[in-house]
Amino acid sequence: MIELVARSEAMREAVRLAERVAATDANVLVTGESGAGKDALASFLHAQSPRAAGPFVRIDCAALPAELLEAELFGFERGAFTGATAAKPGRLEAAHKGTLVLDEIAHLPRDAQAKLLRVIERREFERLGGRRTVRVDARLVALTNVDLDDAVRRRAFREDLFYRLNVVRIHVPPLRERREDVGPLAETFLAAYAAKHGRPARRFDSGALAALGLYAFPGNVRELANVVERAVIVSDGREVGAKDLPEAVLAAAALGARRARRPTLAELEDEYIREVLAASRGNKSEAARVLGISRKNLYERLARQEAGAGRRAPDVSEKPVTDG
Repeated sequence: MIELVARSEAMREAVRLAERVAATDANVLVTGESGAGKDALASFLHAQSPRAAGPFVRIDCAALPAELLEAELFGFERGAFTGATAAKPGRLEAAHKGTLVLDEIAHLPRDAQAKLLRVIERREFERLGGRRTVRVDARLVALTNVDLDDAVRRRAFREDLFYRLNVVRIHVPPLRERREDVGPLAETFLAAYAAKHGRPARRFDSGALAALGLYAFPGNVRELANVVERAVIVSDGREVGAKDLPEAVLAAAALGARRARRPTLAELEDEYIREVLAASRGNKSEAARVLGISRKNLYERLARQEAGAGRRAPDVSEKPVTDG
């Protein structure tokens, strides 16, 4: 369940491009990391196109062995191979007048790449073991988390097929580059998983949302969905708190918060003064010498620190207890 949410400018740009190309029949290559939302964008393309009333068919080129993938894609006739006791149409035929999504297109075997190229050029093919030409009218949307340009250079992917698929390229940015989308996505998943599991959780508290916003989500939107589902299951009330999030999220969020906060020069100086005083065991004369300032200047700085912390500032005229 990967949702398409576009609050960030990076994701809005991808959606705007998808809206422009949806009305055409151009083939589209959607790139992006695993779990970033490429499937959601492909669904959006179909829903916004004139083919929206037609079938939306998907095949995962990485999930099937090479010998089965070709049969799934193009179909087969009875007797085409051992076990083919009856003819079966493939995903291409099922997508007629609709959209065919080729997920992880880089895993398509070379033989199947050649046949797919013919489908694009001629809009026709034969089933495995068949001689009858099957004509098909389907829009192709290819998804990949692999650098296909590099695959072409390495001759791992046909160059001619690459150019046929890469008519319009849309990149789905990773979730870490569109943090404005994290909150809305999390809220969407919260509602869906609360209903699925019959849980009372209906909202996040501010701590949970802050932690989610600081986590990098290497698994992208898919990881966010899993994190929210876990939180819904382990939460014991109507509100999901930071305590319901995985330790990895909380630890990474804490580290991100520390990195995000940059201390001022005055804060750095105050921290250094405290460290020098601790090292000199409270001997202010020795601390002033190490700091390269007068003892009076040190007292003034300490007075400012204590005043800023809401404590009683010492009288600089008082003789220190440990004066060296």
